[in-house]
Amino acid sequence: MVKRIQFEEQSSHDRWVVSYADFITLLFAFFVVMYSISSVNEDKYRVLSNALVGAFNDKPINLRARQVVPLVDTPLYNDVLSAANQPESEEIVVPLRSEAGETVTAEGTRAPEFEDQFSQQALDAAEQEVNAISETVEERMQPSIDDELINVERNKFWLEVEIKSSLLFESGHSALIPSAVPLLLDLADILAELPNRIHVEGFTDNQPIRTPLFPSNWELSAARAAAVVRLFERHGVDPSRMASIGYGEYQPVGDNDTEEARARNRRVVLVVLAAMGGKDDDRIHEFELLRASVVSADY
Repeated sequence: MVKRIQFEEQSSHDRWVVSYADFITLLFAFFVVMYSISSVNEDKYRVLSNALVGAFNDKPINLRARQVVPLVDTPLYNDVLSAANQPESEEIVVPLRSEAGETVTAEGTRAPEFEDQFSQQALDAAEQEVNAISETVEERMQPSIDDELINVERNKFWLEVEIKSSLLFESGHSALIPSAVPLLLDLADILAELPNRIHVEGFTDNQPIRTPLFPSNWELSAARAAAVVRLFERHGVDPSRMASIGYGEYQPVGDNDTEEARARNRRVVLVVLAAMGGKDDDRIHEFELLRASVVSADY
């Protein structure tokens, strides 16, 4: 029988080259990433540099080189735009709002009030409409009003339903608590029957918040308003008629010196705008602009 010759396997001493090559490749990739992160965007750097030089040297900024496009063609915007387009040699008079809520010019003369833009018939129709909605809300939500869960106020142009945030959300959160759902569903049943536009406005106190989800009170107030809007949408309110708005901590109804005062500032407000019979979208949009200006002026 022939004896099989066994050959001794020779071990390779060059295996380290493979590991070394992998290490060099990873090291190269690391330096490429570091270089890409550290590279400076020259265009952005130049813009920042010019802005800083202009700020410290009091260099005038030519705003007339920019084109201003009005969002809507309304008397309120036209007054401001016409003032901005006056020649530089003329004194620019821009309408302002006084502490009493009246519209005044920079020279102190009274400008036409917002109501003057409407006929008396339109004003009466809007007021009657808001009153009818208010009576419906107060009648169907009377138990919640008596328990001070909600507060209902109105003027000629819209109805406000204020709800304390503590009834709707846990501190620092935007998810509706289960006990808040029945109250909001009752309101949704009323709002679903209306053709009016609805603003859901979120407000917070001045206590800072900094989480990955809510870097500031802006995000928290907006998320809370959006949570209410989503619930209304799921229960029959037309989403095309709704808007969610977050005002953060900057429109308080009072100071933030005490816990009770801060609790009043944490709120959600439902604003039902007069629909003007649903025939004049431009006028309805002016109501929205007026509402935004009143929030900024009054709070």
